Parts: sequence; structure tokens; C-alpha cells
Amino acid sequence: MGKIHAVITGVGGYVPDYVLNNEELSRMVDTSDEWIMTRVGIKERHILTEEGLGTSYMARKAAKQLLKKTGVDPDTIDALIVTTTTPDYKFPSTASIVLGKLGLKNAFAFDLEAACCGFLYSLDVAATMIESGRYKKIIVIGADKMSSLVDYTDRATCVLFGDGAGAVLVEATEEENVGVQNSFLRTDGIGLPFLHMKAGGSVCPPSHFTVDHRLHYLYQEGRTVFRYAVTDMGNDVEEVLKRNEMTTEDVNWVIPHEANLRIIEAVAKRINLPLEKVVVNIQRYGNTSAATIPLALWDHERHLKKGDNVIFTAFGAGFVHGASYYKWGYDGATVAGAQ
Repeated sequence: MGKIHAVITGVGGYVPDYVLNNEELSRMVDTSDEWIMTRVGIKERHILTEEGLGTSYMARKAAKQLLKKTGVDPDTIDALIVTTTTPDYKFPSTASIVLGKLGLKNAFAFDLEAACCGFLYSLDVAATMIESGRYKKIIVIGADKMSSLVDYTDRATCVLFGDGAGAVLVEATEEENVGVQNSFLRTDGIGLPFLHMKAGGSVCPPSHFTVDHRLHYLYQEGRTVFRYAVTDMGNDVEEVLKRNEMTTEDVNWVIPHEANLRIIEAVAKRINLPLEKVVVNIQRYGNTSAATIPLALWDHERHLKKGDNVIFTAFGAGFVHGASYYKWGYDGATVAGAQ
């Protein structure tokens, strides 16, 4: 038996129907399309507005599309991982809700929380599980309802975020030179003061005081986060390239966390990578946190060719960051339903 590799065999995605564009935002806060586009490069974002629906709804929609596209038998799925910062409930896990709705009878499920790095970390976890030989098929979903954390009176943050979900099927294969090659993942642990939600956890449980003082919204010191994101993502990509004896000329695509167009451009400049090799869709979706990378895969699937050298990189609250080297396993243009 040859060495087992973990390869993505399909991609699914979902964004809500309602589109919140810059013109509408300009009627809610003191901003404009020009201000938003100049600073973050976002034109519109999709928002889940239906009452009673949360992250699990979007995750389930992305996974159902994935199952349909791949034609995989749901009973053969061994595990399901949902990575999210906006779970439906403190407990049970969002993954358990998604699993139940999908009717997966032979799988276990769990959530993984690593903020905007969640998909990067979860893909590595799934790959390691598969490479162990104990599991053959794992669904990894990045999903976030960021609108549930956004203060729509704060123009500095409300323009950034949207809602969505992306899902991939990760399978075992003995084929050489495909799938997850290796990763460089790090957690600094210095980011708490700069990016967090002040209330709602065990340190500061919900109360009348926390609600009255609007402490249940995302807080960010943008300049500090920007500086760390550009430095860490750039360094992480360079480290992965070094470990694999590659240069940017060997890379077909870099798929970054879609946080801010200026961050993406600055990272590309830092590592001397042409922008035409960078997958960017932030203008359509905004920052969907753990969903950004799988949604970018979903959008870009038709352009991916078997053997393409793909670098994933992300940065998030904590601070968490990293990069992964992945060798694409199929021709996306041949897949029915590719975006």
C-alpha cells in the first residue's frame, strides 16, 4: 500500500440572496462607495436576513451543493468539521446541527474555532486525519454569519463583513503529487487587545450592562491588525515556499483570506507575486471570515487545473496565521456546476 495523501475532490458554496451594497451602507452610516472602495476594495456583501437562520443554515446549503456536485454517498462520509466564529449556539456544536440536517449516518462532527484562519487550520486537521489511514472522506466547511457580530453604526467595521459558507470534500488517495503537501501554521497569542468581542464569553457574560453598552459587537484596531496581517501572511508564504524549494514563479495561484483588498495587495507586493496569480473576490462578498478561502475556491474552481501549485494563506484574531502548499487534484472546468 502506498502513502496516503489527502486531496480535495469537490467544492460547494452558498451566499445569501440579499446583497448589501455600498450605496445602501452610505444611507446607514457616514460613508460612501468611494471611501469604502479606496480603503478596503469591497463593493457589496451578502447578508443572511431571514429571522431564525444562522451559520448552520449556510453551512448546510454549501454542503448539500457539494454532495450533489461530487455525487458522493452520504453514508461514506467519516467526519464533518465546521469552522466558524459565529456558531448557532454556545452548544451544541454547529457541526452537529449540520450533520443532523444532512442525514449523515456514519460520521462524527465537531467545530473548530480559529477565527479567519479556521479553514486553513481545519483543512490541515482533516488532511492529518486522512493521512493517518483511519478516515477516508471528510467534509470541511468554513461558514460565518458575520452580520450577527457587526455594529451597523460603526463605519470602520460595518463595511468589511458579509455572510457565507464554503465546503470541500477531502478524500484519501494513493496518487502521488496531489493534495495537501505541507503547512506552516502559527498562533502568536498577542492579538486579544486588537481584535475581539468584549462580552458574551465566560470572562464577561451577557447582562443588561453589556447589552446597554453595545459590548456584543466586533471590535478592531484596524491599523494594528493591518500591519500584523501583511507581515505574517507575507512571511508565512515565504516560509512555505522556502520549505518546498519553490519561488513565486513556481506558484500558479495564491488564495488568501479575503479580509481587505489593501492587505492582499500589500502581501503580494511583499513577496513579489504578480496580482494576476492572486485569487480575489472580496469586492463581491466582503470578509466572510472562515468562509473566505473556500468561497474563493468555489468562485475560482473552473480555473483550477490538475497539478496547479496553490498556496493558501490567512490571518485572524488571536493572532492566528499561516500558509499551506496544496497541489490541485482535478480540472475544475470539467465539473458540472463549477462557478
